[in-house]
Amino acid sequence: MTGVRDLRIRFGRVDFGNPQPPLTARPPRLPTVAAMAWKSRVNAAVEGMTGYVITRARPRAVPAAEPRDEPRPPADPAADRLLRAPVFVLSPVRSGSTLLRVLLNSHSRIHAPHELHVRRIAVTLTTDPVRQAMEAAGHRTSDIEHILWDRLLHRELVRSGKEVIVDKTPSNVFACRRITTCWPDARFVFLLRHPASIARSWHEADPRARPMDEAVRHTLQYMRHLEDARRRHDGIDVRYERLVDDTEGELRRLCAWLGVEYEPGMVRYGDKDHGDFVKGIGDWRDKIRSGRVQPGRPLPAPEEVPGALREIAAAWGYL
Repeated sequence: MTGVRDLRIRFGRVDFGNPQPPLTARPPRLPTVAAMAWKSRVNAAVEGMTGYVITRARPRAVPAAEPRDEPRPPADPAADRLLRAPVFVLSPVRSGSTLLRVLLNSHSRIHAPHELHVRRIAVTLTTDPVRQAMEAAGHRTSDIEHILWDRLLHRELVRSGKEVIVDKTPSNVFACRRITTCWPDARFVFLLRHPASIARSWHEADPRARPMDEAVRHTLQYMRHLEDARRRHDGIDVRYERLVDDTEGELRRLCAWLGVEYEPGMVRYGDKDHGDFVKGIGDWRDKIRSGRVQPGRPLPAPEEVPGALREIAAAWGYL
């Protein structure tokens, strides 16, 4: 018998270095005590040299997907929610939401963190006992998700030492119903920008990967959901063009709606720490890094507005 160092491990068998002739078919037989002892000795030797143990592969059981329930408002708002009247900026991508965030975050009483994407945080109850326990406690899966979302945002607010939290994640436009279910007292800021400027800005961020027709299709999804939210819920409209042309005036109006006094230092957002500007959780380009409000691009002429965007542009007062 060759030494253990000559052992080669292959898929499904152990080969001691010498090629073996094909095995002829034979009836299956139970392993003898001697064979089992031999395998144990080999396994012990391999484990001693490598730290690994040879075991027979077994199929893994895949847990069944947990059925989703219908989200519902908190049964006891005083006990189930820590936040009171959280603020959500609903906007399409490339509409100036990061600029609005840092302007608001420059206020001594407003905390506007980077995009948090809490709606993507899901809970899975992995065993029957935990499902039984949560049901006995009166919790559905979505109830637990809501409690978790609320706790995460509340932690952000408490750590900031401020009083009002503003979340500006653009994809929240697709989850407005879920947000109002989680926080029935949620408040909304509807951030508008000329639809053609939104599509053009998204296209220019990566022209090769985002041709203009794809940019129109992609950004229009956000715009339609935003318009639906505007029709269903109370809130305040803020236009990007006015925000960059009359920053102080728009911030005064927004602060009054939020119930806080306007602070002149808000305009100089570069004087405050807003964390790193990182791709994926907000704008990260040179304009936002400058620390100053930059002029907006000229508005497109009516004939320059793509046909697919004309209806929403008219609804928002740009045509």
